[in-house]
Amino acid sequence: MRVDVITKEYPPNVYGGAGVHVVELVKALRQRIDVRVRAFGEIDAEDGSTGYPDLAELAASNGALKTLGVDVSMAQDVAGADIVHSHTWYANAAGQLAQMLHDVPHVLTAHSLEPLRPWKAEQLGGGYRVSSWIERQAYETADAVIAVSDGMRRDILRSYPGIDESKVSVVYNGIDLDGWQRVDDTQVLRDLGIDPDRPTVVFVGRITRQKGLPYLLRAAKLLPADVQLVLCAGAPDTPEIMAEVSGLVRDLQEERTGVVWIERVLPRHELSAVLSAATTFVCPSIYEPLGIVNLEAMACGVPVVGSDTGGIPEVVADGLTGRIVPLEQVQDGTGTPIDPDRFVRDLAATLTEVVSDPGLARLMGRAGRLRAEEEFSWERIADRTLQVYDGLLN
Repeated sequence: MRVDVITKEYPPNVYGGAGVHVVELVKALRQRIDVRVRAFGEIDAEDGSTGYPDLAELAASNGALKTLGVDVSMAQDVAGADIVHSHTWYANAAGQLAQMLHDVPHVLTAHSLEPLRPWKAEQLGGGYRVSSWIERQAYETADAVIAVSDGMRRDILRSYPGIDESKVSVVYNGIDLDGWQRVDDTQVLRDLGIDPDRPTVVFVGRITRQKGLPYLLRAAKLLPADVQLVLCAGAPDTPEIMAEVSGLVRDLQEERTGVVWIERVLPRHELSAVLSAATTFVCPSIYEPLGIVNLEAMACGVPVVGSDTGGIPEVVADGLTGRIVPLEQVQDGTGTPIDPDRFVRDLAATLTEVVSDPGLARLMGRAGRLRAEEEFSWERIADRTLQVYDGLLN
């Protein structure tokens, strides 16, 4: 069996959970079948993988049109594949074009949904309407859709009610259990400005509306004075969200000590050391199909405090591997809390509860590592993905 994987992100251009998913899934699948990767931009040299640059003719065009140009370039090269598997709207058009051009089944994995990320209009302008059109067409014509959580499956069927429910399967994201383990390295912490002796809350994520960072920064004002907050946060979606976060961080640093903001992308050893030093990890997202970063924290033996949205409650076992914070949301696609002040207070109270009992936090962290091992290995995810492929070919 030959599967052509179409993706926006591939090394060295991996900046989010979808990219991590593709890298690890391809690695696991290549132990079983022939996998060719077709990725946007210049990629690391690797047998069976090809990078596709933007078309020079579209250099001055909207980003969504540039994406379509790359998709068209990719589609022709899928000839000879048994399955084409696309990841994110950026690659969905290439998958659909290849499906029609070569009469090959199209599988797509849903990592997020454009209707549930309306704030992207800030980033893409009219291109957001183009990306939404691409996604809808691909989902409605795909031979199989993979959701990374049950919550994501519900979102897909709500957003695109014309899809046949039987073609939407759930295959979780996974975690590299060998690569993500506890790392005790106090020198790394001190070099980053982190006090290894203080109770610590760690956040890791891009600066985007869906990650809920402004709510966390407001909640941090309510934490006990000895609690340290470490933010591994960069890659802002827009100047506006960057300005908002910068202002909130500045205000927080004026009120309390131990607010550490790391904007650069940390290599795995350093990030593992930061995660391992946390009393708790926090995921305050208002939209999160699953959240690989939660699995990374769990693999490092750290409890997770996460909001009750998307796939987070399917990863974090409330009271066993961490805590789930109640979150009632406006049903307009934005994910905005109905009562933002209440969400901030509940988030602060739950974080305070966990950091105030380090013994229980350690027990939840150990339980999280065990859960990651049992449910979220990439070998298990690859086997389930192969079952989807087999169902289309047999």
